[in-house]
Amino acid sequence: MAGSVVDMTLLREPLVVLTAAAVIVPLLHRFRISPVLGFILCGVVLGPSVLGAMARELPLLSVATIQDADSIAMVAEFGIMFLLFAVGLELSFERLKLMRRAVFGLGSVQMAASGLVIALGCWLVLGLGGTASAVIGLALALSSTAVVLQTLAERKRLTAPDGRAAFGVLLFQDLAVIPILFAVSMLSPERMGSGAAPLLQSLAGAALAVALVILLGRVILRPLFRMAARTGSPEIFMALCLLVVIATGLICSAAGLSMALGAFLAGLLLAETEYRREVEATIEPFKGLLLGVFLVSVGMSVDVAAIAAQPLQIAAAVVALVALKAVVVWLAGPLFGVKRPTALKAGLLLGPGGEFAFVVLGIAVTTEVVPEAQADFALLVAAITMCLIPLLASADTLLGRVVSRPAKVADEAELVEAEAGAESNHVLVAGFGRVGRTIVALLEHHKIPYIAVDADPERVRTARREGHRVYYGDATKPEFLRACGLDSARTLVVTMDGGPLVDALVQAAHLTRPGLPIVARARDASHAAHLYGLGVSEAVPETLEASLQLGEAMLVEAGVAMGPVIVSIHEMRASMRDELLQASTTSTPSERLRAVRETHLVDRT
Repeated sequence: MAGSVVDMTLLREPLVVLTAAAVIVPLLHRFRISPVLGFILCGVVLGPSVLGAMARELPLLSVATIQDADSIAMVAEFGIMFLLFAVGLELSFERLKLMRRAVFGLGSVQMAASGLVIALGCWLVLGLGGTASAVIGLALALSSTAVVLQTLAERKRLTAPDGRAAFGVLLFQDLAVIPILFAVSMLSPERMGSGAAPLLQSLAGAALAVALVILLGRVILRPLFRMAARTGSPEIFMALCLLVVIATGLICSAAGLSMALGAFLAGLLLAETEYRREVEATIEPFKGLLLGVFLVSVGMSVDVAAIAAQPLQIAAAVVALVALKAVVVWLAGPLFGVKRPTALKAGLLLGPGGEFAFVVLGIAVTTEVVPEAQADFALLVAAITMCLIPLLASADTLLGRVVSRPAKVADEAELVEAEAGAESNHVLVAGFGRVGRTIVALLEHHKIPYIAVDADPERVRTARREGHRVYYGDATKPEFLRACGLDSARTLVVTMDGGPLVDALVQAAHLTRPGLPIVARARDASHAAHLYGLGVSEAVPETLEASLQLGEAMLVEAGVAMGPVIVSIHEMRASMRDELLQASTTSTPSERLRAVRETHLVDRT
């Protein structure tokens, strides 16, 4: 409305977070500081314990600082919801089966042993009660999915043996978060001290909410996403993704459970559908930014004054936590096929606390299960150790050079390859029409792992019913290509018909992964020359292939032996390819197309 005055204090928190995401974190990244660590450092510096405290004396600083951590608590919770939603999307039954030793073996031992030792320490050293000690033990036994995976991705170690081992343990921890959150919410004195009837009533309500989410998800999620996909509008698809995350979270919240639990269940239900990859690509920007808000809140929880007041106790707790969890993984790793050097490197990454400690202990304080002072100390230790993850990643690299033995690397590589399954070293097929079906049939016949994608929801639905591994999505988007594992694919096959779409896909693929081998379908010779100019490895023009097949049939009918026929066809195909490659180096597109036309005009005459 004209003349209205905007209350600038309402925009302070968004302004600080957007400044951190768009300016400060990229600047820190230039100095090779992890973006995750950058968000945490922004929270420390701009939060209530540093510049926020100084703002009381210098009011000018209040514009660029956050003085109350609760002011961004709701947005930070959305960050956790989207993280758990993304975790649910990753937890397909196929992946869990392939990585069962690392997930259910090493992951369960790490959680149980670390949680038990930490709980005993809280009970014997701090004198806490059994319930509070157990909750703190389980909370600190959790590691940081967000920071560890981001750090591994930056160092290109997600598919390395230590990266796979760490990822398996993190998957189990993410699964364990759900029953932990449920148990903590049920342990409040109100529910435990009021008899069995209210407790059973709460359990029944929680079970009903979970069952409702699962039932509604199985019945309506796939039809809803099919309707959104038919519109062809990315805005509608995005709106549906946001609606599903928030609605499932509110259903669980109404039953007294965590909103993150509902988001996780929604992701788990969508993981087995054909829309998983497109959903993952759609929520990635929201997840990244909202998770950045959460990491800023983590940094704000680091109380610099508290560290200065008891530096020795905090330093001892930080060292003890990292050392304990690292030793547990180092000792347990060989029991599940992970060599000791690899287990030690993975253990150092898993040693620090994680973001879910803030969620678990936040609920525990609210429900009066854990005293606030002890929870604050545990969260301070978790936040400090999370800041150390990039440094520990560098340390374990140096350590690995000293303790690893080359003779054992091959065994671990085989283990990683066996557990990676179709998520790595696969062929990505863009388009599942007539040509795409032929390509997939050949891949299935030779047992080569693949992921096929198509933008037609009905075509994808039919293919899924036939048992093919096909997903719905827009293959021209780099985010979607990354969600389909383009970074680890052996090649990309473009079978779509349509010049602009093929051009956009090839450019997006090269932008996402330069140097990727690309085999593309072309309409004719001029289109093939154009695709060679864009950098595809092989362009196969339909018109030329048809003429070669016609020539092959003609030679056979004329009585030429099959051997010479195959040689002739092969030589002619190679000659045509050389002509197209030469034409693709012409300086301008118009000259390139004219050269191809002239070449084939001479051939015809």
